[in-house]
Amino acid sequence: MRLSFRARGADRLIDTSNKNIFNNISDLGLHCYKICYVAALCLLVGCAGEEEAPSPSTSQQPVALEPIKLVVPESTQRDSQQGPADSLTDYVPITDLSGNMSSSGSDTFANLMTLWTEAFKRYYPSVNIQVQAAGSSTAPPALAEGTVNLGPMSRPMRAKETEPFERNFGYRPTALRVAMDALAIYVHKDNPLDQLTLQELDALYSSTLRCGGRQPIDFWGELALEGSWQERPIQLFGRNSVSGTYGYFKQSALCSGDFKNDVNEQPGSASVVQAVASTLNGIGYSGLGYKTSGVKTLRLNTGKAVLLPTAQNAISGEYPFSRYMYLYINKKPGQSLPPLEREFIKFILSKEGQAIVEKDGYVPLQPDIANVELRKALI
Repeated sequence: MRLSFRARGADRLIDTSNKNIFNNISDLGLHCYKICYVAALCLLVGCAGEEEAPSPSTSQQPVALEPIKLVVPESTQRDSQQGPADSLTDYVPITDLSGNMSSSGSDTFANLMTLWTEAFKRYYPSVNIQVQAAGSSTAPPALAEGTVNLGPMSRPMRAKETEPFERNFGYRPTALRVAMDALAIYVHKDNPLDQLTLQELDALYSSTLRCGGRQPIDFWGELALEGSWQERPIQLFGRNSVSGTYGYFKQSALCSGDFKNDVNEQPGSASVVQAVASTLNGIGYSGLGYKTSGVKTLRLNTGKAVLLPTAQNAISGEYPFSRYMYLYINKKPGQSLPPLEREFIKFILSKEGQAIVEKDGYVPLQPDIANVELRKALI
């Protein structure tokens, strides 16, 4: 027989399964002594009125909590236990901040970086920030050479891209998640197509068909469009190879297969959307923040659900092409960032900075993720 009681205001348990208490009690008739003993203890210390949960045994071990994944490259897996959107911290400016800072990297980031810097300079008019946006592939060498402070990228750095930085500094660049994006598939606003399967997307863009496409799709009629659309050829638009979006789409949508030769490569994310908007037969992929009234986004049929690239679907990870956007910095382990870099990062991860993310059409970070990234930058 096992009875457990907890004393009010105490952390100890009185456990009647302890056989030392009844070491000399073996006679059945003396069981009443046990009952009286327990009752007396209950009267002395008070019964809590709640049953204590049994301690773990070999058949019921405590469940180990999984550690927070600070960065989730090559994946759309999302951190668990995401908090409310209004619990981001407010930015509190400091006094007497001035200096110069430069950024080079993702074109997808171009407008967002500009909006961030303009808002930041309203706090600090003496600060000058230069933003270059030729593509994600330009960020790693610029950081490795020490010519820029910030390296925005729409994809994680590859191992070979971090090697020059490690040779020069002896440690890796620090990757900060600063926003989320859902890579959208755009068609002309008058196109009657509503959705695509992932296999059809592979057949549209890939020459190697590694993601389930059975044969190349070249005409809109092959996607069940009728009437005048049936014989219309499909015009493909995409990014150039220096772009992080190009690499992300190649890996995620084509299973690292090869693009068709007739994809019209564009120098920027906005250029892709503009090309589709001006081409009735066009289709293209670009960041969600570049949507205009001249195009519409297609739903993607994953086999489990048919999804639009919305904030909710990006946060949950259900949308297949949702991704984090990264800001790479040069932070020596154990040392603080220079004040200008530190304050800029605090600003973009604050409530005000993430409101700018949403205003620009992207998906703001959940507060727990923003706090994780802030600690990475400030510790």
